Amino acid sequence: MKKITTFILLQFIIMATFAQSKPAYILYNSKGKKVKYKRMIKKLAKSDVVLFGESHNNPISHWLELQVTKDLYAKKGKRLILGAEMIEQDNQDVLDQYLAGEIDQKALDSLARLWPNHKTDYKPLVDFAKDNKLKFIAANVPRRYAKMVFKGGFEALDSLPANEKAWIAPLPPAYDPEVPSYKAMLTMMEMHMGPNFPKAQAIKDATMAHFIMENLSKRALFLHYNGSYHSNDHEGIGWYLNHHRPDLKVMTITTVSQKDISKVLEENLGSADYIICVPEDMTTTY
Repeated sequence: MKKITTFILLQFIIMATFAQSKPAYILYNSKGKKVKYKRMIKKLAKSDVVLFGESHNNPISHWLELQVTKDLYAKKGKRLILGAEMIEQDNQDVLDQYLAGEIDQKALDSLARLWPNHKTDYKPLVDFAKDNKLKFIAANVPRRYAKMVFKGGFEALDSLPANEKAWIAPLPPAYDPEVPSYKAMLTMMEMHMGPNFPKAQAIKDATMAHFIMENLSKRALFLHYNGSYHSNDHEGIGWYLNHHRPDLKVMTITTVSQKDISKVLEENLGSADYIICVPEDMTTTY
């Protein structure tokens, strides 16, 4: 019996070792030091806002978004508020109807402008909010307004009626073209896109930050899902949060893909408080 037990234990150790030789991801802090998932959750739970920067087609991003949501809910309960770039503010009423059980998924699909990968990647998050009676904020600017800014600058939005302006950050939004991410966009794209290209990005960032602040109550934690470029280097949404509410404790997560994930590439260091490092040949969701 003892030999059998020893053999089973040895097999378990071998299997565990083999499994760890090809990790699906490794979690690092901003300085490139490996950190344990539970420690990250403990730190995140003490913040006011968490900006989870995903790679839109990365399954590890989406799986960890759900895990982080569940574990922060275990610590914060009803004080956890969810929100996302992937649903636009003018769809909030329809989303609220779905969360309240007044319409089903088929109706939500037809009435809201959902992303093509909503069913696989974002529906689990929305349904978690629904099942646990949490608020889920459609935080992004309606895309047609971002297109208006791209074509005519922020002033193109001035003629909108008041009810439509309610879906956008207060106008005109603060804007600093020297923010490195906006400056880089302008430098790379000016010949093809023009000077309004980073402004179109900024109206998205400003609007998401606005609806985070508008829905953040005392002692609550707002967990926001967005593309990593909206929060990397504490810019984008984070810049607007800090501009308007420097008292908020904002923490960020980003997702990066590397050929070798045993250490963080120098170019990715400091991009967020926590860095999810995923193999570059990871299967994508689309």
